[in-house]
Amino acid sequence: MHEIYDNNMDFVTISNFTKEELLHLISMAEEFEKHPNRELLKGKIVATLFFEPSTRTRLSFETAANRLGARVIGFADPKITSGTKGETLKDTLLMVSNYADIIAMRHYIEGAAQYASEIAPVPIVNAGDGAHEHPSQCLLDLYSIYKTQGTLENLNIYLVGDLKYGRTVHSLITAMRHFNPTFHFVAPEELAMPQEYKLYCQEHGIRYIEHTDFNEDVIADADIIYMTRVQKERFSDLMEYEKVKNVYVLNREMLQKTKDNMKILHPLPRVNEIAYDVDDDPHAYYIQQAQNGLYAREAIFAHCLGITLEEIKNDKTII
Repeated sequence: MHEIYDNNMDFVTISNFTKEELLHLISMAEEFEKHPNRELLKGKIVATLFFEPSTRTRLSFETAANRLGARVIGFADPKITSGTKGETLKDTLLMVSNYADIIAMRHYIEGAAQYASEIAPVPIVNAGDGAHEHPSQCLLDLYSIYKTQGTLENLNIYLVGDLKYGRTVHSLITAMRHFNPTFHFVAPEELAMPQEYKLYCQEHGIRYIEHTDFNEDVIADADIIYMTRVQKERFSDLMEYEKVKNVYVLNREMLQKTKDNMKILHPLPRVNEIAYDVDDDPHAYYIQQAQNGLYAREAIFAHCLGITLEEIKNDKTII
């Protein structure tokens, strides 16, 4: 396949990627799954700037960098940075760009990653910006769907729970526009899919059906059930959170009518929305999904630093 990337690309939003580019990145992730340990980034410095708490995403990015031979600098707690002294995001980015070849950044403000990409002279990887987007999670979700279904085309995908603040589901809608999905939005009215994403579906010819019920009959036709956590940190009114936090819980009994190929995804961490009796069910895939994050993020680093699929296939630095 011909190469489609220039050197030093940002990875800020999934909406900029064509169908060909997304499938190309999935092919890169497949190669990294075969051989995760390489020295393709030996001599490179990766900075992880997490202005918002994260365990899984940060460790996944740092593991991806380490497994490719890079060194990692950065912070997981903004309280220990010069931001507490009043340093602007712009100055932080310019300073860190002096030290690093690429920056993976999570920020609580929507649009912060786009701003960073316009300021920083090195590639920016968006590790989540507010309730807006989470494109690296989206790539690992696409890879997980592709691995479990053998295709991304013509699937019934059920998005369940917090569809208002859930940046992972927003990114997934954008990415799946290329693959003729049918979405089912399952949420209480307080956490329904925002109007802008429903309009996006209409503009791109994406079929969607909205549900407020969540039971074995509603989910019987699913290929993918994508559960989400109701995010306490996004609520200004804790009474509202208490009202909806346990509204949808997936348990093993509800899986009796589901199709054999159906898989359950979750961006994690979970709270109560998937019962523990689901964990050893063959439909459960969320732990493997998290593992796929390593390969997807290795692909993102390679993409951003101009390493081609052919170079990965012909790589002699496999450890």
